[in-house]
Amino acid sequence: MRIACIAWGSLIWEPRELKLASEWHPDGPLLPLEFVRDSDDSDELAVVMHEAAPPMPTYWALLDTSDLGTAREMLRQREKIRPEYPQWVGSIPNPCGPEDPRVAAWLRAHELDAVVWTALPAKFAKVSERAPSAHEAIAFFESLDGEQRRKAEEYVRKVPPEISTLYRRLFEEKLGLTPE
Repeated sequence: MRIACIAWGSLIWEPRELKLASEWHPDGPLLPLEFVRDSDDSDELAVVMHEAAPPMPTYWALLDTSDLGTAREMLRQREKIRPEYPQWVGSIPNPCGPEDPRVAAWLRAHELDAVVWTALPAKFAKVSERAPSAHEAIAFFESLDGEQRRKAEEYVRKVPPEISTLYRRLFEEKLGLTPE
């Protein structure tokens, strides 16, 4: 079974527990992405799927496993998703609910057997499924200093430049955070 992982953020430059069997390819499915998740484990606004956002390009790589359960678990561990939230690891086939039709069409076109991706919701001010406004996103960065600010800025800069979301363009314009 050929299983791929779709990515758009730190998985690309820091896969850690995610064992890859290929390089990252830039022709993943177009998905609605935005910097709307105040990360639990670091000071950053992470990019997540957000249905209110326009579709953006993504990347994909083959995983070094032929077992969907193992692929989901690798991604869960890499993303530090608690076991009680299996729906936050998206996959096709999906044991947690319906398939995403955008990803399903892409999967068929690439003749792969299965795919996994991070399905974390937006989160801001400790409220799951709450996206920050543009003003709040800018204020979030302005509230950080020192090492916290450096790490948050580094994350934004490392996200591939073709993922040019509304908030990213605001970060460039208002904060000078241009891609690496």
